[in-house]
Amino acid sequence: MSVGKRVAPGEEEQMIKSMTGFGRCEITENNRKFTVEMKSVNHRYLDVNIKMPKKLNFFESAIRGELKNYISRGKVDVFITYEDFTENNTTIRYNKEIATEYLKYLNEMAEDFRLDNDIRVSTLSRYPEVFTMEEQTMDEEELWKTLQKTIKGAAEGFVQTRIAEGENLRDDLIAKLDNMLSLVDFISERSPQIIKEYHDKLLSKIQDMLGDVQVDENRLLTEVTIFADKACVDEEIVRLRSHIETTKNTLKEGGSIGRKLDFIAQEMNREANTTLSKSNDLEISNCAIELKTEIEKVREQIQNIE
Repeated sequence: MSVGKRVAPGEEEQMIKSMTGFGRCEITENNRKFTVEMKSVNHRYLDVNIKMPKKLNFFESAIRGELKNYISRGKVDVFITYEDFTENNTTIRYNKEIATEYLKYLNEMAEDFRLDNDIRVSTLSRYPEVFTMEEQTMDEEELWKTLQKTIKGAAEGFVQTRIAEGENLRDDLIAKLDNMLSLVDFISERSPQIIKEYHDKLLSKIQDMLGDVQVDENRLLTEVTIFADKACVDEEIVRLRSHIETTKNTLKEGGSIGRKLDFIAQEMNREANTTLSKSNDLEISNCAIELKTEIEKVREQIQNIE
């Protein structure tokens, strides 16, 4: 059973997948029923936990190999149930050796204690392990064929839910990145203005202090240059724009991009921190704080991407 729209083979490799997903499939063949359920949450690596009947344990390695074709990251819980409706799936085994041992010692007891040996077949048959119930040997190849088909069905549905959620994540992230770009644009436009404002403010302050005395323009220019150098965030702005565009392009390319995006988000946060630390302007500081908030939201969303 699959959920969501179908994706052409190979196309899903280029789509973003959330690490949250669910899939279920149930198949009955040859009087045997398999049910496979899968669910996942975020995880840095691929961590698969399989719960299934003990009689299927020898398939565990093959199951894990099959799942790796569909999943690269996430904490995945897989639940497998198995029912056998075959009428004659058990046989009775007569343990002649054990019955012989019982009879031998019973005869010895009768002789030792001079008792009548009243052992009958019906009595001897009730002794432990004389008769045992054994399940017929399973055809492993036949079982795996059906189990593999069920796992594939559940995994395909599981992937569809991840893709559907991934598309929502992509749209939300791109909207957040566009907002971040507008904040970066504001800082870029505002930065030259604070240099001029500092120049005018410094000139006004000097004039108030010195009155009609002629202001040394070279000295004033030096002070403004020092201020401008300390407050300059041109490099940070260039890198922030580059990181934002790279993130958007990576989201459009798709695939398993979670780790790459997480690294880029860390770099964006570093540039935003530097911008905030250099700021001597309330408007730029507020904008940088809002930018850091948006980056943190983006990082949280990226944690959900495979």
